[in-house]
Amino acid sequence: MKKILVTGGAGYIGSHAVVQLMENNYDVIVVDDLSNSRAASLDGVEKITGQRPEFVQLDLKNEAATQDFFNTHSDIAAIIHFAASKAVGESVANPLMYYRNNLCGLMNVLEGMLEQDIPALIFSSSATVYGQPDDLPVTEATPTLPANSPYGNTKQIGEEIIRETVHANEKLKAISLRYFNPVGAHESALIGEFPLGVPNNLLPFITQTGIGIREKLSVFGSDYDTPDGTCIRDYIHVVDLVDAHIVALERLLENKNESRYEVFNLGTGSGYTVLEVIKAFEEQSGVKLNYQLVDRREGDVEKIWANPELANEKLGWTAKRGLEEMVRSAWEWEKNCREMESVES
Repeated sequence: MKKILVTGGAGYIGSHAVVQLMENNYDVIVVDDLSNSRAASLDGVEKITGQRPEFVQLDLKNEAATQDFFNTHSDIAAIIHFAASKAVGESVANPLMYYRNNLCGLMNVLEGMLEQDIPALIFSSSATVYGQPDDLPVTEATPTLPANSPYGNTKQIGEEIIRETVHANEKLKAISLRYFNPVGAHESALIGEFPLGVPNNLLPFITQTGIGIREKLSVFGSDYDTPDGTCIRDYIHVVDLVDAHIVALERLLENKNESRYEVFNLGTGSGYTVLEVIKAFEEQSGVKLNYQLVDRREGDVEKIWANPELANEKLGWTAKRGLEEMVRSAWEWEKNCREMESVES
């Protein structure tokens, strides 16, 4: 069994990736500082898979501690690097925190890879690297315009750091996966998105409003150049997203990559407005949402959706789940969370 390091593996996307890796017979070690995640997510992983991954609580910004970790874990075959702060609005308010967390951690991981001859990296990138593109849908050849937020800029810079490090070190190879908008939850409703504090992403705010934790949902901007005036995003089910990580990982481990640094968009190819997502949630849940239209939020892109043809062709991967399944699974996860909380209390 090849050992795979998953940084940020107790987080939303990371925990789903850990499940998929373990179900594909990989030996998984999770590193997470738990700054925006819960170790309890690994309980859900264990219930789903019947196994518990090895877990190390570690702040990857700490260079000495990260070096010690790699010195004692020299048998890692590849790394999937999720660990990063990810809220657009928060990054606008606190850019230094985002640059420090997202870039220092990445550089420390890369240094550990070079020291221990770990050859393969999957990087959790983002469609925010495109800024507000002039032409849609977005392909991997779309120019990366100035980012609309410090968060997006950290992903642009992160990709540049990886590209140049790979170029300088012929034993290293990497794939950057540019996510569009991951949503939804595992079909078991045992793991899902659990933001600490007020959610920064749309769907958990929708489900928390639907269940009564939040009084009202604010829709940022109603005067965009879109069919109903609200932002358009390409929403992708988190399980589809992590399926692509397994395929990309095997591409590197089996030396099927066509160059030592590759980039793929991960999206469905379809865009939905915020109001369309709200409507889909109301139809799937039977719950009428209390929402209000408010001013635009700094850092938001007006509209963006993917052209996923390169990933379809080169990885043999296609997103399979539609918007209805995305919102339904997120709602089942939300209800299960609150039921577990009531039992525990």
